[in-house]
Amino acid sequence: MCRLENTAAYEAYRKELLDARAGDAPTVAVCAGTGCLAMGAKGVIEAFESAIEEKGLDATVGVKRAGCPGFCERGPVVVIHPEETCYLQVKPEDVAEIVEQTLAGGKVVERLLYEDAASGARSQRESEIPFYAHQERRLLASNIKLDSRKIDDYVALGGYSALAKALSSMSAQDVLDEVKNANLRGRGGAGFPAGRKWEGSRDAPADERFVIVNADEGDPGAFMDRALLEGNPHSILEGLILGAYAIGAHQGYVYVRQEYPLAVDNLLHAIEEATRLGFLGEDILGSGFDFVVHVHRGAGAFVCGESTALMTALEGRVGEPRPKYVRSNVKGLWGKPSVLNNVETWANVPLIINHGAEWFTKVGTETSKGTKIFSLVGKITNTGLVEVPMGMTLRQIVEDIGGGVPGGKKFKAVQTGGPSGGCIPESMLDLPVGFDELSDVGSMMGSGGMIVMDEDTCMVDVARYFTEFLTDESCGKCIPCREGLRQMLRLLNKIVEGKGTREDLATLEEISEVTSVASLCALGKSAPAPLLSTLKYFREEFEAHIDEKRCPALSCNEMVRYWIDPDACKACLICTRHCPSEAISGAKKQIHVIDQELCNGCGSCWEVCPDKFDAIRRISGAPVPDPLPEDQREVRA
Repeated sequence: MCRLENTAAYEAYRKELLDARAGDAPTVAVCAGTGCLAMGAKGVIEAFESAIEEKGLDATVGVKRAGCPGFCERGPVVVIHPEETCYLQVKPEDVAEIVEQTLAGGKVVERLLYEDAASGARSQRESEIPFYAHQERRLLASNIKLDSRKIDDYVALGGYSALAKALSSMSAQDVLDEVKNANLRGRGGAGFPAGRKWEGSRDAPADERFVIVNADEGDPGAFMDRALLEGNPHSILEGLILGAYAIGAHQGYVYVRQEYPLAVDNLLHAIEEATRLGFLGEDILGSGFDFVVHVHRGAGAFVCGESTALMTALEGRVGEPRPKYVRSNVKGLWGKPSVLNNVETWANVPLIINHGAEWFTKVGTETSKGTKIFSLVGKITNTGLVEVPMGMTLRQIVEDIGGGVPGGKKFKAVQTGGPSGGCIPESMLDLPVGFDELSDVGSMMGSGGMIVMDEDTCMVDVARYFTEFLTDESCGKCIPCREGLRQMLRLLNKIVEGKGTREDLATLEEISEVTSVASLCALGKSAPAPLLSTLKYFREEFEAHIDEKRCPALSCNEMVRYWIDPDACKACLICTRHCPSEAISGAKKQIHVIDQELCNGCGSCWEVCPDKFDAIRRISGAPVPDPLPEDQREVRA
């Protein structure tokens, strides 16, 4: 690998790679993202390498440690190119059959294909699986096609061609104009137009400027940025270099969580490779443009996702926000103009430069263009990462891609935007997903967390959960956030314990308003959103907790009692073995009984009772029936 001195050398190098890869030689791509590795992908990769060598196919069949393709629910994921044959939940013991049947014999192993639960139909190709078929994957699609630790894979797919194009035929203003015309809005939270942010930095008087990648990603359940960093780090680096070129920066930073070791490792490796080939460093591709990237590992504080707190941490101080009398794109890192965008935002930039603003804006709503990656989790059949065009409805995401709520349960709400987002009820499932559309209903795009909730979810407890998370993560610098959240959590704890009053609801709304207006940073200002949205759309659940001392979702431990239905109990003893407080009595052929005095309401008995018996009943807001007398506890036929 030698340094590429100019764009002609880049083109020649790419042609050489493509010529060497010409033909239909199969390649086995195994997802080596964190999720699939946790499910045994490392063993699958090693099994493929051994089996292919034993079969004598190692000269013609390659094995890639690929990035996350998104279908985490069914990992480890294996895709065999060029046919795109997709095998799911592959184990090392499946590999010999795949090599024998598919790689050597050209046949498909039917049992490892995706199977539709309703029809039983199987899908061979990745693009035919419903989870993928309804998506428009611009950023995630490349993950499964390349080895994230091989820059040649990225270059062969067209990587760094946007940089070569910009440096050889576009001025800095041209790059800036293209991003502005694309109306690329920041994917990290507020959705501020990236081009305007860049322009503000470019125009600010200064002798030095910076570009920064926000890879903090502190939202519970969110892992979009991690998947891109692990799977396709060069796409983020290329976007960052283009941004630096556009505003005249010569140094960039990546602020990434220390808890993302694979992402950090792949990123550092990518920087080393890009520097060696001449995409980073001095005189990039002979253009005279110099640019270097530094990596800063964050300690995992949620508040460091806020722009000023992140920059303060980069300066070597405690990561706390500071007043934004002047925007950080004008006066940011060390008081210099600094453009901060998140991972997904930067990864979109090479696509815009390569394909143009007109191509980018063909997808999306009037004010939200392009695609957006969401981490779809919670009470949903297909969990994982999904990339959809802006404007797709929540219903399409939840039902067509996510496969709906499992177990015959009823959908209740979807929470978007992370801890500072809001809960959207079923009546709004046809809402198009866009920055402004979500804000209009009291939620937000955020970085892309999307948590689905079913009928068993208590919305009061949901508000309490997010408020507790934000209370723990508040840096404590400003009183409205620090004390406001504490008081909100105290009142919510009262309500879920059945001790709340109507006055508490009014107080919660009053504190929320003050916190929203008076907090120092955006995280504090948006902290009341989960509470306010649940109060707005699920107020009857709060009132039931207060007025009837009842949890309608039968979820809050303090308000739910457990009782064993004598007609359903088969005396299997499973609940007795799992009860941590030894509150259940019973023996073989003897109906079990829960001692309400000893029961701690943990729900273990309800969770372990076999579905075929379904003997445990949850009761809230009503008296628990008296236990059967001892002489009537023989199991009924």
